[in-house]
Amino acid sequence: MPRPLTLALAAICVFTIVAAVMTKLMPAPLHESDFLVIGSVATLVSLLVLFLAMISTTKSTNVFFKKRKK
Repeated sequence: MPRPLTLALAAICVFTIVAAVMTKLMPAPLHESDFLVIGSVATLVSLLVLFLAMISTTKSTNVFFKKRKK
């Protein structure tokens, strides 16, 4: 399986799990703003996991800076 597809599927799985857990943890009468918070937190966590996975699988030692050729 190609690396981008694996990372995308992992991000989708993390989003789904976080959204399901947050739906169970929120108090019973859920309002529209509760769903907004659940989606926002799930998006934040899944993007953070995607970012960390991309950094940890990168082969270069310095991910954020490139040295210029002289």
